[in-house]
Amino acid sequence: MNDVMQFKQKNATTTEMYVYGEIRKKGLFEMWFGDDETRTGAFDIKDALEKVTTPNLTVRINSMGGSVSEGLAIYNLLESFEGEVTTIIDGFACSAASIIFMAGSKRIAPESSLLMIHNAWSSVSGDSNALEKAAEDLKKITQPSLSIYTSKSNLKEDEIKLMMDKETWITPQESYDWGFSTTIDRNEAKQSIGDEYFKRLIIENKSLKQQLNEISLETVEQQTQNVTGWEGFF
Repeated sequence: MNDVMQFKQKNATTTEMYVYGEIRKKGLFEMWFGDDETRTGAFDIKDALEKVTTPNLTVRINSMGGSVSEGLAIYNLLESFEGEVTTIIDGFACSAASIIFMAGSKRIAPESSLLMIHNAWSSVSGDSNALEKAAEDLKKITQPSLSIYTSKSNLKEDEIKLMMDKETWITPQESYDWGFSTTIDRNEAKQSIGDEYFKRLIIENKSLKQQLNEISLETVEQQTQNVTGWEGFF
């Protein structure tokens, strides 16, 4: 298992793994000379899941995507996990990584994250028959992703297909409104702690200023009472 796909047990109930970097399998060069630390593949997830003993699994994602087949395989592996899976976008969940994000029963899109969906693409050379076949193949390769988005979101298939045709970037609010995510993480708990702290400081500061003003006023009044005539003028 590579270092990018970090795997750790947080507590007695939850295991956390990080799906960072390109979504692809290990290449021949990496088999010979060592793994690339900027990729995550289905075998990495499989090996990690075999070690999970907790009922809950949190998968944190930051990836521009990669191989469709690897993304679908990881999605199915997470879908078959016997416990509850929560997926979180730490930065980007694009292309194949957005498919992995869909595997969570609870899908969290923080306000600082982005989701991107598009059609499968490839490069091909050959005559018109080869190009036509490649186009038809890509439509079929795209269909499983389209079906997953449709099953998880509240949009119709033709709506999502149009979004994939345009290569659509999705904001956290859009993700939540359309059902791609189930939660927008606004860090409300952390903000409330900070808000209360600063609110208390402001109140204390105002109280201190008021006390200083009262002391200054009393001092001025006392000094005024102690001077008369020309002393008061100067």
